[in-house]
Formats: sequence, structure tokens, C-alpha cells
Amino acid sequence: MANEGAGGQPVYILREGSTQSKGRDAQQFNIMAAMAVAEAVKSTLGPKGMDKMLVDPTGNVTVTNDGATILREVQIDHPAAQMIVEVARAQDDEVGDGTTTAVVFTGELLRKASELMDKQIHPTVIATGYRMAADKARELLPAIAVSVEKSDRKLLEKIAITAMTGKGAEAEGVMLAKLAVDAVLSVEESGKVDIDNVKVEKMVGPGAMASELIKGIALSKSRVAENMPRSVSKAKILLLNSAMEIKKTQVDASIKIKSPQQMKTFLDQEEAMLRKNVDFISKSGANVIFCQKGMDDHVASHLGKKGIYAIKSVSESDMKKLAKATGARIVTKIEEIDPKDLGYAGLVEERRVSGEESLTFIEECKNPKAVTVFIRGSTATLIDELERALHDALRVVGVVVEDKKVVPAGAAPEIELSLRLKQYASTVGGREQLAVEAFANALEIIPRTLAENAGLDPIDMLVSLRSKHESKNGKNFGLNVFEGKPVDMLAAGVIEPLRVKTQAVSSAAEAAVMILRIDDVISSGGPSEQTIHEAQMQAQRQLAAGRMGGMPPGMGGFM
Repeated sequence: MANEGAGGQPVYILREGSTQSKGRDAQQFNIMAAMAVAEAVKSTLGPKGMDKMLVDPTGNVTVTNDGATILREVQIDHPAAQMIVEVARAQDDEVGDGTTTAVVFTGELLRKASELMDKQIHPTVIATGYRMAADKARELLPAIAVSVEKSDRKLLEKIAITAMTGKGAEAEGVMLAKLAVDAVLSVEESGKVDIDNVKVEKMVGPGAMASELIKGIALSKSRVAENMPRSVSKAKILLLNSAMEIKKTQVDASIKIKSPQQMKTFLDQEEAMLRKNVDFISKSGANVIFCQKGMDDHVASHLGKKGIYAIKSVSESDMKKLAKATGARIVTKIEEIDPKDLGYAGLVEERRVSGEESLTFIEECKNPKAVTVFIRGSTATLIDELERALHDALRVVGVVVEDKKVVPAGAAPEIELSLRLKQYASTVGGREQLAVEAFANALEIIPRTLAENAGLDPIDMLVSLRSKHESKNGKNFGLNVFEGKPVDMLAAGVIEPLRVKTQAVSSAAEAAVMILRIDDVISSGGPSEQTIHEAQMQAQRQLAAGRMGGMPPGMGGFM
């Protein structure tokens, strides 16, 4: 890239091969990339959304309509498009549901912004208006919400079912919802829910209905030695973060052995050290050991002779879950084992669950604060989709238990917010009013998309929804895509956490503003200026025609 200096001589400030697009061209290019991401997941929104089949370079197949999974698995190179992917990730991390809603809304905000820029509205003015609208929306949403209590199991199950509706696991929704609610209520502590304390184990088996909640932990590991008992009742559990084998020295050292007797003495001393460790464990009263590190075969054999069940190489995360479930304290030195450090489980057992595969079950724990959901299914693809659906259900139920606030689903909050923001826009002075109105209109993309994906007329559905919301006590009416008409979603039990909507509004507005404020794109060693120019011209033609076309350059491997 070159700028002209004194005397008309070019001054080069970037290396050869770098490209630059400025002003409206740069903004248009970024908006098109972001809209392409939104368009890619748009058809998955709602109970009647379609699935995507993702095939990775190794041939592994993923079939899902989960927006977060789709955007995580595909390869997106364009930097503006990656910002939209970050919206989905933030939504998934914070709430676990509503990822497609957030992405589609972001894309529509940018499309509306592009229309305003065509009318000579400056991007900074649009960004200011969008921030004002987002702040007002966050202020209005709590008024739409209703309070719930964690003791209302039926309501929590309805929330979980709503999160799973439209996914491949919908047929098993009631069963998974019950598992999710049981799991969340088990790990809830002082009003807080850490979903990391819900361990998910999955295995191909008899069918999804065989899935179960284990009030404890299931580990995909077997006992270390065959002479160990397969089952231990009233287990006293030791969690050990110390190797039960001879440690290697940290320095280069060698031992010279001159006779067989010396060799025997050396080996006897090693075995004596290991036996001493076994004696320490035995005296503590422990009859089950979970060791985070390695375990010598001789140690395993001696433990087996004493009737002790042992597993080695347990991951750090599983050790923490075992501590939560059994009440044990993780011990770092064998010599410091105290009987008070031991946890309890009514049963520790190794079971063969599928073919030659065995799992260790730690069950009948006293008030476990870590549990396991054991998912079964007829195929690996089905199990993966069940796991994704369960993740959404766990997250939304956890959020509701923490916040105690829900809103009606079916785009009811979007329609209500749209109407109220249009009223608010009339109180805003200057050109920012146009941006607030654009924000309000962009919210209608959610009910429009729900209707389109269900094969309904989006204009008729929008008119019906607006009519209901403009009437008295109509704020809870959303689109029932199965009946093709607005219904009271609270009365129908179709609800979702308030945080799903607040997070979607916040993250979508922030991402849209960030992209709008970019007016200069400098690429070091990217596509040629001619390629970029051609793509920008195509983008402008497509926006003018009000339709989406092919992917902009830089989105390679996405579709």
C-alpha cells in the first residue's frame, strides 16, 4: 500500500502484497460476511428448524441444529464472521441456549444498519442508537419476566423441554428433562449451580430410554488388578494425588550392582517401600482408592490381597467430582492419610455395560454435590445429539434455579420489545431515533424466521402477534408453530430463562456496534485488491436486491 508524499512520490508503509479497503467498502464487506454466518444457521431456528450435516476432514459426521455446535465445527476465516461466532460462544458459555437467536439477531441488526448507511446515516450515530436501544431492552425485559421457585419441578421440566424442542433428541425430551432437573437440583449449592459438577458418560447401548441419573460418579475405568473385588459395599474412599510406584530421580544417577545378592537386596528394598505404602492405606480403613497418578503392579497385587478396590490415572476433573460426590478430601502424601479424609459411598462396583467395555460406578453417596448422567443410545450420532440437548437443558435449568426468572418463549419477548422500543424511539431526538427504530424492527426477524421455518406466512404471523401484544394482557403471546397461531406461552408452559434474552440482546448489540465501527480493513498477504473489489461489488448488488448470495471471500470451508 502506498500514499503520495512530497512531489507526488509514492511512500510505501505496508509490505508488498498487503491490501486495504476503506470506508463504505470495508463496512459493506464486513456486514456481508456477518450476514452470511447468520444465514447459514437461520434455518435451524425453532421447533421446526432443520438440521445441518457437518463432515470434518477425517470424514467424521455431525448431525445437529445446535447453533453453537455448527459454528464451532465449521472453519471460518473471515475476521468479521469470527466476531459473530464469538457471539454464539458467549451465549453458549453464559446461558447454554439461544445461540441461533443471538446470531440471527446480530445479522439482522447489521442488515438494518446497512440500509441506514445507504441513507447517509453515519455508523457512529447508528452505534449510539443501538446502544440506547439495547440498554432500554435490558430495562424492559424484567417487566416481561415472571418469578419461579426451584421447588416447582414441573415448571423446571417445561423449561428443559423448551430448550430441547426441535433438536434430534426431542422424542426423548421428557425423559432427558427429568434427568436434567434431578441433576441440577442435586448439585445446587446455596442458590448456585456449577454444571461442571454434572458428569456425562455416554455409551452405545440398548436405547435412549435406558439413560439414567447416577447419584454419584461413573468412571470409564476398570480396577487395576484382577484379584481386586468387583464390588465393595459401604465403601470408604481414598482420593490420592500421589504416585504409588517407585519415583524416578530428578538427576542423572546410576547404581552399580556387582552380584545377584545385591540385585535381590535392591529389589526387596523397593518392594518394602511399596508395601509400606499399602500398609498405610490399609490402616486408614480405606477399601477403595482412586489414584490420580500411576500405580505399580506389585502395589495393585498387594491391594487386591487386602480386598481393596483401586483405580489409577484418574483425571483431575474427575477427582474433584469424586470429592464433591463422596465428601472425601484429596490426599497428596500417603504418610499423611487420616481416616477423616475418607469419603463414603454405599456401593462401588465395576459393571460391564456394553460388549467388553466396563465402567466403575460410585453410587449411594450421602447428599452428593456431583452426579453423573449416563446416556445410552442406539448409535454414536444419536448419543452425541442427546448429549448436546442435555447440555442445553442442564444450562437453562441451572440458570433458572440461580436467577428465578423466566419469560415466555415463541418470540413473545421479541414482539413485546419491538413494540415498546418503537414507542421509546419517538422520545429519542436526532438521527439516533432511526437507529432505535431499526433495532426494534430487527427484533422481528426472530418471529419471522420461526414462521418461515415452519412453512407459515411470516407477514400473517407478524400481524397476528402484533395484534395480540397491542391488546390488554397480550405480552405473553408467542407463535405456536404447530398450530400456526399466537398462543399464551406462559399458560402453555413454553418458557425459557430471562438470561437467554438479556444475553442475546447484549451480545448481539455489542458485536453489531463493533463491526459497524470498523472503517478500514488492512490485510497482510491476503487476496488481491481486484478480488476484494469484485467481492465488494457483488455484496453491494446483493444488498441492493435485498437477498443473500454466495459466501464472501475469506469464508472458505464454511459451506
